[in-house]
Amino acid sequence: MEARSVIAALRDGHGLSPEASRWFAAGLASGAVSDAQAGAFAMAVFLNGLNAPDRVGLTCAMRDSGQVLQWDMPGPVVDKHSTGGIGDSVSLLLAPALAACGAYVPMISGRGLGHTGGTLDKLESIPGYRATPDPEKLRRVVQEVGCAIVGATDDLAPADRRLYGIRDISGTVESLDLITASILSKKLAAGLEVLVLDVKVGSGAFMKTLPKARALARALVDTANGAGCKTSALITDMSQPLGHSAGNALEVLEVMETLTMGAVNEALWDVTAALGGEVLALAGLAPDLDAGAAMIDAALESGRAAERFGQMIAALGGPADFVERYPDRLPSAPVIRPVLSPREGFIEAIDAEALGHIVVRLGGGRLNGADRINPSVGLSGLAAIGEELEEGEPFALVHAATPEAAEAAVAAVQAAYRIAEEPPEEPALILERIGG
Repeated sequence: MEARSVIAALRDGHGLSPEASRWFAAGLASGAVSDAQAGAFAMAVFLNGLNAPDRVGLTCAMRDSGQVLQWDMPGPVVDKHSTGGIGDSVSLLLAPALAACGAYVPMISGRGLGHTGGTLDKLESIPGYRATPDPEKLRRVVQEVGCAIVGATDDLAPADRRLYGIRDISGTVESLDLITASILSKKLAAGLEVLVLDVKVGSGAFMKTLPKARALARALVDTANGAGCKTSALITDMSQPLGHSAGNALEVLEVMETLTMGAVNEALWDVTAALGGEVLALAGLAPDLDAGAAMIDAALESGRAAERFGQMIAALGGPADFVERYPDRLPSAPVIRPVLSPREGFIEAIDAEALGHIVVRLGGGRLNGADRINPSVGLSGLAAIGEELEEGEPFALVHAATPEAAEAAVAAVQAAYRIAEEPPEEPALILERIGG
């Protein structure tokens, strides 16, 4: 077999056989497939699409192009994946809560992408936290603590790493088939038994409309189940930030306030419980979704999730007293400015993607791969859709490195909020469930 025959079959609408998938994924990982051939492959998939079995075959081939983790745990090995949003720090709540309920969570996470925040960037705002441990360290932490939130090593799904870069320069990023194979090949390489997907929709999500989000959720769920991993998905709202903060250390602070019951963010809590209920029911640790969600509630309320989070932070190099002293351990920005409402009224709509770009411009994300992140900057106290404001009332705080950056961000945040005279209908938090 050689690359030209695989590409020609796709070009002519003949699909992708399991043998062709395995050959091409191995060639991507080894370098036997050239960049030009990889680009032609991606474009052929983009234009003609893949049927369901071929999508499963490509995902499995990309998963198997490198190391696939094997586990021998007394409980199920599970994970969650979000398609990305603003103020979405659910992973930091969910992983320790699941561990407290008897699951084992090797959560392979990513860094910020575009306007969305990255789980690893958030955790690395904690001094000393090592997000890329060696495989033996990862295995030990998962076994002893029950969860570890880390980045992928070079050995996991190397075919995806190569194809991901090719998609970016070949105009094929939007391919549903390639998005599905990319997300799942990395997740399934972690050796999961159960996966839940949080597919975001709205102004702050990559998928702006419900039909597109539904199509992605369906493709992900069907493909993961076809690959042997019990999977379901929730489509959740991202027409506004999920939390009241956007920015790395600020989101960790909000998570800790929720974990320690100091100032609970109800939206973060509710999405965490719903996703956790899915996992526990699929994994057989709860009889149904409601019972699973109640178990997550109990893990959070009792402090057991906070305890697991602290153990994970310490095991991966962070402060041993982080849960007790997190306000002192997280960096803070030198300049804080309020964002004032220009008039009275109700918050009618929020451009959540614009808020994400504001955080990036403040230094909380990357404009290019070489940029260093400032973990202290961002936005806090973000008001939600439906809130009533008086003229001159603050509805957000900007945390910046300089006064000039703060003033620019204040104006940009004001422009991202639309204020109306009448109260709007508040968006539902969870829109749909896509089962396996």
